[in-house]
Amino acid sequence: MGDGPLIRSFFDEATNTVSHLVADPHTGAAAIIDPVLDYDPASGQIGTASAEAMLAEAEKAGWCVCWVLETHAHADHLSAAEFIKEKTGATTAIGEGILEVQKAFRPLFGAEDCEYDGSDFDRLLADGEHLELGTLDIEVMATPGHTPACVTYLVGEDAAFVGDTLFMPDYGTARCDFPGGDARQLYRSIKRVLSLPPETRLYMCHDYKAPGRDTFAWETTVGEERKSNPHVHDGISEVEFVAMRERRDAKLPVPKLLYPAIQVNMRAGRLPPPQSNGRRYILIPIDEPASA
Repeated sequence: MGDGPLIRSFFDEATNTVSHLVADPHTGAAAIIDPVLDYDPASGQIGTASAEAMLAEAEKAGWCVCWVLETHAHADHLSAAEFIKEKTGATTAIGEGILEVQKAFRPLFGAEDCEYDGSDFDRLLADGEHLELGTLDIEVMATPGHTPACVTYLVGEDAAFVGDTLFMPDYGTARCDFPGGDARQLYRSIKRVLSLPPETRLYMCHDYKAPGRDTFAWETTVGEERKSNPHVHDGISEVEFVAMRERRDAKLPVPKLLYPAIQVNMRAGRLPPPQSNGRRYILIPIDEPASA
């Protein structure tokens, strides 16, 4: 039996999200990274089938889920962190930059129940912090730029879970136009990830199938990213990257699930509290035109 982590990945085609179940082969201690809560925006229906599939896989393998790790506060899917915590007692954790995300979005939604101190999560993680996963070490690497809360989890010696910071080598990099995003910061974060050994495995949080590719993919290496990523391959300067990223971001539409996702994800997967009629609501702020 090898010393590296055992990894099972789950792809949610509705949101193009990849969630990962990671386990220590020696003790069975496991972490779930970026779990998806099923959500139908047309009906408002919430489901847990995707999260239950991950828990079923862990149970089948005899693994004990002790961490739910978020790479950031996602804008394209709702997190199932709260559901998994309720089922397993796992500790929820995210980068300490979530404080900036909560500060930006709490006033927008009038989310008075969401504290500014990040206490919706069990742990806020600092750059360089280490977590135990059985006999495995998880190193937390702060990789902001897409959002202030973005972190990469380096599990063992050769598996890194990069969130939205990077996509597959034929696709590119993350947008930087959300509150607190910064293209210059993203470039430096990516270069930090790509300074890992070339054979280091990188696991994505999303895949959208680059033109010409027929299948979804979410695993690559540092070496492949440095060689082939059109945005940040070796030789691309910071100035070139920032100009490209800002030009592209100016043309991108708002993610379809931005408002539903942020309201849940800044609360660590907890749904907004019921209103006086006992129902829970996802709020959509109206962007009114300026008065003439």
